[in-house]
Amino acid sequence: MHPPFSMVFLTTLIGAGQGLFLALFTGQVFSQFKLLQAHDSQFFVIGTAISILLLCMGLFAAFFHLGRPERAWRSATRWKTSWLSREIIALPAALGAVALYGLAHFLGYTEPLMITAGGTQIDLTLLLGLLATIAVYLLFICTGMIYAGIKFLQEWHTPLTVINYILLGTASGFTIATALAAYFATEESSLVPFYATWAIIFTFLALITRSAALIRNRFFIKPKSDMRSAIGINHKNIKQIAQGSMGGSFNTREYFHGKSAGFVNTMKIVFLVMVFAIPLVLLVLTFNLSGLIIPLVAVAVQYLGLMVERWVFFADANHPQNLYYQQIS
Repeated sequence: MHPPFSMVFLTTLIGAGQGLFLALFTGQVFSQFKLLQAHDSQFFVIGTAISILLLCMGLFAAFFHLGRPERAWRSATRWKTSWLSREIIALPAALGAVALYGLAHFLGYTEPLMITAGGTQIDLTLLLGLLATIAVYLLFICTGMIYAGIKFLQEWHTPLTVINYILLGTASGFTIATALAAYFATEESSLVPFYATWAIIFTFLALITRSAALIRNRFFIKPKSDMRSAIGINHKNIKQIAQGSMGGSFNTREYFHGKSAGFVNTMKIVFLVMVFAIPLVLLVLTFNLSGLIIPLVAVAVQYLGLMVERWVFFADANHPQNLYYQQIS
């Protein structure tokens, strides 16, 4: 498939925004249960603001993929059958829930509404955080299912697609949270090791599942179509010498990336290094080296790698129509 950069930015930005919120809420839950030091309220306010900014930037990028942006609202009307429509509904819902969570922290609505038998205080921010977590995971599922639900694109039609969207977004969000924790860090702070540990865990899990998807697509997919089925002629010796026209067309532009197999394979190595190898090393270094530079570099490298990963994700899907549109002349 042809990788549209609007979709590359959309999926990576909203994924990072969702992951950052999950990191913030995870930290709050651990603090509420006395498993982690208390956070400064500004940590949640600034973190939520960054999460909202990433989600809004992703939403803005999506408009560049629309032929008629003024009719975008109509795409939400098919929510009963379309994962795209569900995503269009889930995105503003998640954005609103995250905004309410941040607003509650900003206004200081942290007085306990109830106290459990174990002494844990339940306040409004915790309840809103739980609501936003549900919305964020629904958005992850909707985004992943847009692609996993396309049966004829075998490279996408797997549960690994949804799993990878969740894990890659979560990993990038926890990496951003590590940098945010480094910004707020004091000598007694335990927040940087906490977020760095979870960032390492999710990055490693994402490495396993994304590698599994690459291996599956490379070695275990058996194409359901071939040249014979493409043109309806059952002959073992079929050679295409023309596609029926002398130049490019919508089909050749939108359903094929135009790069060589060697280039795509190189990009796979690039994103494996940038999304996983380098960030993992940098995150480990944060345990012994204080400061903001190392986490920020990890964030930058990982996000650039995620852009390459998402390009590969689109480019790796081979549309069946490419069986016909192979040769220009």
